[in-house]
Amino acid sequence: MHIYVNGRNIEITDAIKAYVKEKIGKVATHYDQIQGIDVVLSVIKNPAASGKHVAEVSCKMNTGVVRCEEAADSMYESIDLLADKLSRQVQKFKDKSLGSDKTSIRTDAKEPEVAAETEE
Repeated sequence: MHIYVNGRNIEITDAIKAYVKEKIGKVATHYDQIQGIDVVLSVIKNPAASGKHVAEVSCKMNTGVVRCEEAADSMYESIDLLADKLSRQVQKFKDKSLGSDKTSIRTDAKEPEVAAETEE
């Protein structure tokens, strides 16, 4: 699994890249079908905007893609929030994909049992 880190309006330092790989890399322990993770870190230059540091992630898996985005006042805070959100979404995706063979209560309706009476 590869983690790609890109930046918009920000220079990606080795410290930020290592922090992203440490936090986002923990998601791989939840689900082994992850092929790659793309992380985009950006800074909004508008002084009136709140939550100027934005972190986005796109997690590619064998059967689909999970995307999420978080914004905060510092880049490290947005990465922390993003890692928590991605972890929850990947766990939910895993539960749905592994639990798809289960039958529903509605579709697993039992046929009413009719007592067979034998006449002798």
